[in-house]
Amino acid sequence: MTATAETAAGAFAALPGGSRQLAGTGTLLRFALRRDRVLIPVWVAVNALMVLSMPGTIKGLYGTAAERADLMRQMETNASLRALVGPLFDDSLGALTAWRVGLYAGALAAVMSLLIVVRHTRDEEESGRQEVVASGMVGRRAPLTAALLAAAVANAVLALLVFAGLAGQGTAGALALGLGIAGVGMLFATMAAIVAQLTESARLARGLTAAVLGGAFVLRAAGDSATDDGSSVLTWVSPLGWLENVRSFADERWWALLLIAGATVTQGAVAYGLAGRRDLGMSFLPTRPGPAAGRLRTAGALAWRLQRGSVLGWSIGFFAAGVVYGGMTEGAADLVGDNEQAREIIERMGGQAGLTDAFVSAMVGMLGLIAALYVVASVLRLGGEETSGRAEPVLAGAVGRLRWAAGHLVIAFGGAALIMLLAGLGFAAGYGQDFGAILGACLVQLPAVWVIGGAAVLLHGLLPRAAVAAWAVAGAVLLLGWVGPALDVPQTVLDVSPFGHLPKLPGGEMNWSPVLVLVLIAGALVGAGLVGLRRRDLT
Repeated sequence: MTATAETAAGAFAALPGGSRQLAGTGTLLRFALRRDRVLIPVWVAVNALMVLSMPGTIKGLYGTAAERADLMRQMETNASLRALVGPLFDDSLGALTAWRVGLYAGALAAVMSLLIVVRHTRDEEESGRQEVVASGMVGRRAPLTAALLAAAVANAVLALLVFAGLAGQGTAGALALGLGIAGVGMLFATMAAIVAQLTESARLARGLTAAVLGGAFVLRAAGDSATDDGSSVLTWVSPLGWLENVRSFADERWWALLLIAGATVTQGAVAYGLAGRRDLGMSFLPTRPGPAAGRLRTAGALAWRLQRGSVLGWSIGFFAAGVVYGGMTEGAADLVGDNEQAREIIERMGGQAGLTDAFVSAMVGMLGLIAALYVVASVLRLGGEETSGRAEPVLAGAVGRLRWAAGHLVIAFGGAALIMLLAGLGFAAGYGQDFGAILGACLVQLPAVWVIGGAAVLLHGLLPRAAVAAWAVAGAVLLLGWVGPALDVPQTVLDVSPFGHLPKLPGGEMNWSPVLVLVLIAGALVGAGLVGLRRRDLT
């Protein structure tokens, strides 16, 4: 050991116990923010844009006090829409903004936060990088602290943007909404920190935390459908229900923010306690060994075993979403009523064949946009297998790269077809009519979903280090499809998305030409990506 290293090691050993546990946190935080210099700004910008664009949209839809009061009266009796977006507590422009996007902004902040924390904790341990970092003068709890601080920075910037953008609608309401959204983000950041100590797999840690988020949304939806003021026990069990009950721009309940803060601090303390009681790379719930023969004799069988939990979770979620959207179809048509602006937005999203058909088409289109996130996640599992070193033993045997990749791609593209099929079945069950038409409307979304998946394959095959950009592609398409029609974005911009070229079903005319073209584009992208994968070195 050199004299410099001995001096540094001696200085590290001389630190007090608590300081030694956190040594190196600042350096790791700077490194985490540098690694996420694209991921964090994109997530924050998309979420902030969604929130800040809503007051103008709401003003265009419900420009008069009478229209807003009528909307509030209708929400009191429309349980289906309350389940989707929550109860409405006031008819001011700020309150309508919080009602329309508050829950979804909180959910997006939660997803952003759990991804950040898992990436800089369990992902680092699983890849072996954390062991190298820990061999230096880095405290035992420094990586966890840096990950939580990175999530805190992202959520703080988001809260600041929401507050600054909505302060004109009311300073107190803007502050409450910004803090509430950021608070939910940090609550799920600390939850992800706990789950990362319990599991050995980063994929499982992300999946379990996301499942808790989905459960929170379902509980909140069930509670809000039962009451019109957010007072249901089921609503109060859900962290998203706490955000809703902050009542931004509607006689704010500041004490509801204390629930979020208290849960966040408690979960953080549990995560820190667990982090100090396990070996590096280990977990409190070890992964169960799989079978050595039989079902895992092929690369496809291995891919299915690795991704079956994800497919099952998405399938259940899409079927449930279809049932909810189908059940609210009639209520949504009544809510729009004679509001021409709302009618125009729905018709831009779903076509002009009739309000009910347009609403069904718009909701099916939203499910298609979300299915694009599934196919990207499934395709990028190839990258995870490469970087973790698990692909090398498989490819060292009698398995070619194309056959190995094909197993994952069949699950990615076939799984997208499965979840859209189940969404159609759920939608038809909830709506109770037009079974064939709704099923066809769901399945016609697949070519556009596959194009997004093809882009992910292309990036993974040619530019593996930039494959994460596939999330940006999917996010941009989602933003165009969700916010674009409400902001009256020109059709030429909307047509950048492959979803802009699909027939508006049900009700519209079925045009096979764009469908076939999109299928060919998806096939070309996949083919080019596989050629690149075959010719390059493993990551």
